[in-house]
Amino acid sequence: MIINFSVKNFKSIKDKIVLSFEASNSKDLENYYIINPTGKLRLLKLGLIYGANASGKTTILEALDFLRYIVLISLEKKTDIFDFKPFLFDNSTKNKNTLLSIEFVQNETKYSYNVELNKNAIIKEELYFFKPNKALVYKRDTNVSKQLAKIEFGSKIKIGKESKAALTGNTLWNNTVLAGYLKTNFESVELQEVTNWFKQKLKRLISPKTDLMGYISDKLESGKIFKRNLIELLKKADLGISDVNIDIKEEKVDKEFIKFLSEKSMLPTDEIKKIGEKGKITIREILFQHLIGNEKYVLEYGYESAGTKRYYQLSGLLNLMLSSDVIFPVDELESSLHPDLFKHFLLSFLVNSKKSQLIATTHHREFFMEKDIIRTDSIWFTERKSDGSTDLFSLDDFHSSVIRNTSSIYNAYKTGKLGATPDLSDYYIDLEDEKEKKK
Repeated sequence: MIINFSVKNFKSIKDKIVLSFEASNSKDLENYYIINPTGKLRLLKLGLIYGANASGKTTILEALDFLRYIVLISLEKKTDIFDFKPFLFDNSTKNKNTLLSIEFVQNETKYSYNVELNKNAIIKEELYFFKPNKALVYKRDTNVSKQLAKIEFGSKIKIGKESKAALTGNTLWNNTVLAGYLKTNFESVELQEVTNWFKQKLKRLISPKTDLMGYISDKLESGKIFKRNLIELLKKADLGISDVNIDIKEEKVDKEFIKFLSEKSMLPTDEIKKIGEKGKITIREILFQHLIGNEKYVLEYGYESAGTKRYYQLSGLLNLMLSSDVIFPVDELESSLHPDLFKHFLLSFLVNSKKSQLIATTHHREFFMEKDIIRTDSIWFTERKSDGSTDLFSLDDFHSSVIRNTSSIYNAYKTGKLGATPDLSDYYIDLEDEKEKKK
């Protein structure tokens, strides 16, 4: 589980911002919002981020997704560069490094990971663990002129000289040590635990354009999502669905189709190779059964509404969050959902999940009207400052004079008392007249 995540000098983020999941002292809705992963640590299951368009909500999730990427993926050549932008509205920051930090719990052990980088290289990197006191796993510094990484291990970490040399050799100046470890054949409990967390627990960013149909259907077919549970979630959402089936077909393909898949990079190279060897492609079709009166009707996935498709995908995510220990970042969670269904999804997560976390951006301010099911420390706001950079703050930060126990959070947000809303101008548009233009 994430304890906190911070980022500095990344896209719209100039100064350091911190998104924290440490719960306040409030005991409100304790059984629904709070998880105790280790000791006295109290962490929130949910973090909702509100804010105007272009205020940086998505950027926070993108920064987290980028951190996951550089931990798990190695750049192949020293000349390869990272695909990200530092803060661009201040020329003095373009040549400064970007900082990413995260604290999390994996198997009841707390870890702290910090990385400093620019587009060309990882400059510094540190990993600590707490058992219970803070101890160094490794510290990495990069000699930029020589393009070489130097790794120093903590006194409690037992790694042989040959393994250290192999890891250093696999850690290019533009790779993290953790990515280098994934290419190195030796055992380290701490490094394995951390890379497992990034790979298995922290999931990829999901945007409104992300099509999860294949991902959820594969999990359903493999048994990682139980069909009965998925159907139960869909029934409770009042979508009229009584059953879900996967129809698997194999169709022959020619060389031109294989060439098309390869040129468009539509599938991983090894999968395209297998299709070429078989001369066939496997097609999975999702079929939804609707019970109308006493009659059963089957609709293909493509014929369902956008909202039904979206909730089928979200129900799959919910199923995974209820049955395992995972973290899903979701951008614009309310996309294609009725407000009541948005609320239903969040409540289903809060009531039934045990160890998972959900981090989501949303514009659905009507949720603030449900004050009896909201914890103020789970609500965050982004605001664009005068220099164009992103500011992040929590609803829990506001003084009691702004938000009292009897106050309406919805009215406070709607009227601008909480900030994080667009500063719109009037509706009149002074269009240029074509006749005046010719003069």
